[in-house]
Amino acid sequence: MTSNDEYVLQLLTERGFIDHDQVEAAAKSMKAEDETTLDVLVSSGTISEDDVLGTIADQFGLNYCHVNADAIDAEIVKEIPADIAKKYGVVPVVADEESITVALSDPMGYDAIDSLRYVLHGRDVQAVISPRAEVQAAMAKLYQTEAPADVQTRDEFGDVDGDASGDDAPVIKLATMLITNGIKMKASDIHLEPMEKEFRVRYRIDGALRKMDSPPKRLQGAIISRIKIMSKMKISEKRVPQDGRIQITVNGKDLDLRVNSVPTNHGESIVMRVLDKSNLALGLPQLGFLSDDQTTFERLIKLPDGVVLVTGPTGSGKTTTLYACLGQINTPDKKLITVEDPVEYQMSGINQVQVNKDVGLDFSAALRSILRQAPNIIMIGEIRDDETADIAMEAALTGHLVFSTLHTNDAPSAVTRLLDIGVKPFLVASALRAAMAQRLVRAICEKCREEYTPTDRELKMLGSFAKTRPEHMFHGAGCDRCGKSGYKGRKGIFEIFKVDDTIQRLIFDHAPATLLRQRAREMGMRTLREDGMLKVANGMTSLSEVLRVTMGDAD
Repeated sequence: MTSNDEYVLQLLTERGFIDHDQVEAAAKSMKAEDETTLDVLVSSGTISEDDVLGTIADQFGLNYCHVNADAIDAEIVKEIPADIAKKYGVVPVVADEESITVALSDPMGYDAIDSLRYVLHGRDVQAVISPRAEVQAAMAKLYQTEAPADVQTRDEFGDVDGDASGDDAPVIKLATMLITNGIKMKASDIHLEPMEKEFRVRYRIDGALRKMDSPPKRLQGAIISRIKIMSKMKISEKRVPQDGRIQITVNGKDLDLRVNSVPTNHGESIVMRVLDKSNLALGLPQLGFLSDDQTTFERLIKLPDGVVLVTGPTGSGKTTTLYACLGQINTPDKKLITVEDPVEYQMSGINQVQVNKDVGLDFSAALRSILRQAPNIIMIGEIRDDETADIAMEAALTGHLVFSTLHTNDAPSAVTRLLDIGVKPFLVASALRAAMAQRLVRAICEKCREEYTPTDRELKMLGSFAKTRPEHMFHGAGCDRCGKSGYKGRKGIFEIFKVDDTIQRLIFDHAPATLLRQRAREMGMRTLREDGMLKVANGMTSLSEVLRVTMGDAD
């Protein structure tokens, strides 16, 4: 009946026209090879064709009406030649000087309309949905020809050569294209945003959002519904936020997408977070460490016990860093367990626990349970409350190495944050081995990287970070590889705060973060800005990038 019965059955079930038992019964009673479950439901009278097509037309923002060849003016028929009408499976019903309205039987054949606009030299083409038998009969009578074969067998107007499968239905192809294009452009997030007059698509690439060509506004509802079906959300529920997940293979690479929908004034906004498993292959050198910091951090993550924290705002690469740590220390002689919400990447050789608050499995409950599994190393996705923090600290004091994250602006503030959420000072002082703050800066594109002469202002801002006064600095000129941005990929800048005996005493005395920071600086800690400036001098990133992400770092 349509080019994707699975989608239609889901839609009809969500809207209450049929239920799962009726669908299963119809699926079992199919007899003919080319008969579908939807065909059985209609032929048995479980649901009418009017209800099916009317519902789908409404979903696509189109009108549903019956078509009668006797009511169509012969002059209007001349507007579309017979071969074009047959090719796209349409019948013209109304026309004026500026536009023409056609009837078609497949609501998901929207690309037929776009193709017609091109064939008719840009003329505005509108569509109404009509029963297939009526479209076929009208076509045969008006054009004195047999009903087109492609309409008889399948109303899949994007498949005029007859070589597409049901999965190639236009809306499905478009939704899949939005995802695959984002993945091919190395987007970390795909944003589908309903605006008042457009359906905006943006990709976050190297931390910056880029606006893409937008699909027609009239397809907004259909595309969002398709994404929700792919991520196993309820398509009929549009009033509350929902979360889902999509697994997809692009160019032979398996990817997961974490999907979130939020109702807005003009429809549901969808954000898909791309979880690329190839990131697991990143080692510490690929994260952007300078050699001395890398040596320091490698020594920290090989300690036998204690707590090591990675801090920074959302999107600063904390999870990637933690996974890189686990990948480096994951050996057959050690048992590693993680507690995550959600489990973003599946890692071989590591026991990963998914938090499930619906059954009472929060971070603290999961952490208590996994301690009975006698792990050597524990990774907690995030320390959010005092109970989780206390258990993590006590685990570290009983011989476990614990990794976790916190949302703080700099590394010494991790101590203040732990004390603020209620962890006793002696626990923090005894268990914490180090905290590392990080940010992500865009790396200069290697293909279009070029030298330029720095201005006096730039040299002044670099100051003592450059070992000598550089005659040249680097920037990206912009090329096809980097989308004319001058940047390709991202690297981290870091601030490593190590806990020594003096800092332990300061923590025990509940000293403020300023004193902790002062002591860390005396021990040689580089601030985020200092680390960034060194990487500017080395040609890894640009001065503007470092200033952008370290605006709060005055040191």
